Amino acid sequence: MGRAAALLFAREGARVVGCDVNEAGCQSTIAAIRNTGGDAAALQPCDPSEQEQAQALIDFAIESHGHIDVLYNNAASVHFAPIEDMTLEMWRGTMKGELDIVFNVCKAAWHHLKKRGGSIINCGSVSGKIAYEVLPALAHSAGKGGVIAMTHQLAMEGGKHGIRVNSISPGLVRTGATSALIDNPEWFEPMKRKLMLNGQVGTPEDIAYCALYLASDESKWVTGADFAIDGGTTAW
Repeated sequence: MGRAAALLFAREGARVVGCDVNEAGCQSTIAAIRNTGGDAAALQPCDPSEQEQAQALIDFAIESHGHIDVLYNNAASVHFAPIEDMTLEMWRGTMKGELDIVFNVCKAAWHHLKKRGGSIINCGSVSGKIAYEVLPALAHSAGKGGVIAMTHQLAMEGGKHGIRVNSISPGLVRTGATSALIDNPEWFEPMKRKLMLNGQVGTPEDIAYCALYLASDESKWVTGADFAIDGGTTAW
């Protein structure tokens, strides 16, 4: 989903600054953007769940372009397990990979955004609002629910500075991490029943287009909102 957003933003004229812990994947995305005439650079390897690395990412963006207009917090890492099997290390790792990672980057970018306003887009999840029968998402649900709640608070604190803050809560999206599960009928069937559009799963581009809207001036009166891009999953 991060790659899809980077490609779409660049195609619309954004100067993209990204990061990744996967250097090969990051280089591939940068090359894809530059090959079509886009402007992109990245800090790699970079793990924004570490405060120093999040600060380095924002410093890199400021050094490259002088300011930040849009901050898209898409990166995350997570452990899935039911409570009986969820260790404290797994729990804390998920909180670091889903909550700390958003806090660190927002904290590092905040004083830059205060100077001229801007848009922060956080990636929540339907798991922050509902439970799935076949997804042992205890830590993930807590982490993404926290992201949605943080978004509301940041929107309130940022409004007087012209900073808009919204979140996107994707449903089941086909990615490299989910394809094997989606192709497993035993796992997918309960998930499919929650998808209103004939069981159709989402694509990374479906999420990226919502992020593009929230980054644009077309959403200038939108803040503190969570957008469910989930094929109707949370509507019933």
